[in-house]
Amino acid sequence: MDLFSFAKDIGKKLFGDSDADAAEKIKAHILEDNPGVSNLTVSYDDGCATLAGACETRAAKEKTVLLAGNVENVEKVKGDDLTVPAEAAVEEVAYYEIQKGDTLWKVASEFYGNGAKYTAIFEANREVIKDPDLIYPGQKIRIPQQG
Repeated sequence: MDLFSFAKDIGKKLFGDSDADAAEKIKAHILEDNPGVSNLTVSYDDGCATLAGACETRAAKEKTVLLAGNVENVEKVKGDDLTVPAEAAVEEVAYYEIQKGDTLWKVASEFYGNGAKYTAIFEANREVIKDPDLIYPGQKIRIPQQG
């Protein structure tokens, strides 16, 4: 099962605890910088966003989940019904939760041994991170593994 956990009390504020339009607001947020998903449907219940749709690549699926999860009041994302073509390339990816004091340079130094490679992390998360200088503790990102 594709179930991902997130910190409920951090992230982009789109709606309040009891907002009836939460699912539509999450969907609009994802589609604003569409990472490559079509026919997207979103449901939201008690902190859990459930996503369905057709993703162009595995990276698109991962970004769709991260976009939903990095929203305040979302603590779980179910992505079972986000499909990816069988022939889609498999990319090794690690997930990382930003810690207090982190910069993308610091994260790149940790994962790649070279802080200057922070641009690879930024590019891999362009839809999730709007500005490489504006990341926040608790935000989850994907780190492509370099061979």
